[in-house]
Amino acid sequence: MKLSDIKGLGPTTEKYLNELGIFNAEDLINYYPYRYEIIENTDIDKLEDGDKIVVGGICENNPNVFRFNRKLNKMTFRLNTGRFIARVDIFNRIFLKDKLTVGTPITVIGKYDQKHSSITASDIKFGLIEETMIEPVYHSSFKISSSKISKLIKASLEKIKIKDYLPGSVCQKYKFISKDEAIKIAHNPKDKRSLNKALKRLKYEELFNFMLKINYLKDRKKKGNGLKRKVSYSKVEKIINNLPFELTKDQEKSVKDIYNDLISENRMNRLLQGDVGSGKTIVAFIALYINYLSGYQGALMAPTEILAHQHVLNIKRLLPNLNIVFLKGKMKTKEKREAKELIKEGKADIIIGTHALISEDVEYKSLGLVITDEQHRFGVNQRGNLKNKGMTPDILYMSATPIPRTYALTLYGDMDISSIRTMPSGRKPVKTILKKNKDIKDVLYMMLDEIKKGHQIYVVAPLVEESEKIELEDTYKLEEKMNKAFGKICKIGVMHGKMKPDEKANVMNEFKEGKITILISTTVIEVGVDVPNATMMVIFDSFRFGLSALHQLRGRVGRNSLDSYCILLSDRETKRLNVLTKTNDGFKVSEEDFKLRGGGDIFGTRQSGDMNFKLADVKNDYDLLLITKEDSSRFIKSKEFNEEKYSHIKSSVENSLNQD
Repeated sequence: MKLSDIKGLGPTTEKYLNELGIFNAEDLINYYPYRYEIIENTDIDKLEDGDKIVVGGICENNPNVFRFNRKLNKMTFRLNTGRFIARVDIFNRIFLKDKLTVGTPITVIGKYDQKHSSITASDIKFGLIEETMIEPVYHSSFKISSSKISKLIKASLEKIKIKDYLPGSVCQKYKFISKDEAIKIAHNPKDKRSLNKALKRLKYEELFNFMLKINYLKDRKKKGNGLKRKVSYSKVEKIINNLPFELTKDQEKSVKDIYNDLISENRMNRLLQGDVGSGKTIVAFIALYINYLSGYQGALMAPTEILAHQHVLNIKRLLPNLNIVFLKGKMKTKEKREAKELIKEGKADIIIGTHALISEDVEYKSLGLVITDEQHRFGVNQRGNLKNKGMTPDILYMSATPIPRTYALTLYGDMDISSIRTMPSGRKPVKTILKKNKDIKDVLYMMLDEIKKGHQIYVVAPLVEESEKIELEDTYKLEEKMNKAFGKICKIGVMHGKMKPDEKANVMNEFKEGKITILISTTVIEVGVDVPNATMMVIFDSFRFGLSALHQLRGRVGRNSLDSYCILLSDRETKRLNVLTKTNDGFKVSEEDFKLRGGGDIFGTRQSGDMNFKLADVKNDYDLLLITKEDSSRFIKSKEFNEEKYSHIKSSVENSLNQD
């Protein structure tokens, strides 16, 4: 149904609704209130000066209008409440003047001034409120008001036929009201009890449809579109036994999970998550080796050239007989051409690099596995690039930001997950200390102790250059301070995101080689950098970072058997930052981060499914989400599931698979 078919909705209003993302009547009725205003008469006996007041009465005189300028006006009139007479002032509501005649019963909402017996009104309702009134409040704009949106929704509800996608068995099980009734109550609630009932029903359907889509997608992905491999696990055990260290139980299980995926007829779509320093990279290398044994090329994509280069050096030590090719965005023309030829001819067994790996001009002979490290999921566009080349490799994602179970169920609901929770033996937990800015001298002495021991230090600044608006330590300011304190006894280096890749690589190499003792940096050192001799991390203005980001930074130290420290300098948000002083477990940190910040923008853009819930909230409605997960899983396997009725689910999944 078109918006223009709704009574009282003209072209201008349609344009304003379009700006709010409303393009048809279905969008309009699904544009739910973001909150509800509970309006009930104030107990006048308990009223104090400055309190919010909701009071009914009779208009005693016609309003006087005062105009201050074109955009500002004020109406004033007397209100007889039956208990007292108050002067009412209301701004920019001149359009109500003709309705506010003598004797009109109204309810005034506003702020009470006891001394002058006056009310500065924020709103006026016509009629007296006898019981509690619940008023929906919609996200609006200066072009179209919440009350106008409410009227249009009520007008459209009279005409539109509402589709109900919940199975009859589910509605019966939970004694749900119909969707039609639930939507009408959500937009025009009479009491709290019926509103809660309606909202629960609508939230359930939203979450049920989402989990149904995820379950349907998982089932479709598991229907035999994987590459054929025959690899004996004894060959995998051989390389594991030749490692200079023992794998943890979680690492062994993750290797087995990946091996089973790779030899199955189904395409792998797995997330390997583990804390900073838990040993995900070695698991990824073993996965690449399994893929190599089955005759396919493997690609490992890292977010930075520094990390990609580090992977190249490490994998060459582990697998010296394999042909490892490094490919990055900025290379000498001859080097890049030679690398591409090796990849195209199939002479490159493992290719490591940045996003350059999936450039249009890179041709693979037999790509079987793509591993993406750290920050980025392998998006729809990237998968599309490979598919256009006739390739559908297995995909393994790695994340060093452990995801709470709430995230995992939603963000990665269409994926299998392997978690590494145990840390390699011999590593000591990093001691995290929270300090105020006035304690900087103590911090400098702690740094001096580490320098005297021959250890190295990271110093992190939230800004690259000085900002006039925000007084925070920046890299160059810190360089000046560190040079004053330690310039005579050690070399100090600076690294940040605005530097050229070669400049960053040179600084990082000098730090790795021990030529630089103190590295001042922005968060570019957050990802994957491994310098075992670094034993201290000092983070200035740490309140500027999320807990998960701070945990990632902290993970750059403690990569050895030495005592290591993370110093958080901040005069603000110390309660939140204290979480890090109590635990080194990234899974616990991420759970706390989630509790403190909520979902926020962590979900980003889904590759499949739809996270843009209208009513449901993943954090607050998590228990309901778990119920819908189980219910949708049972339903999709039952005879009640009809693909024709749920064609919207099917088409959404088909689109995702086509892009995949």
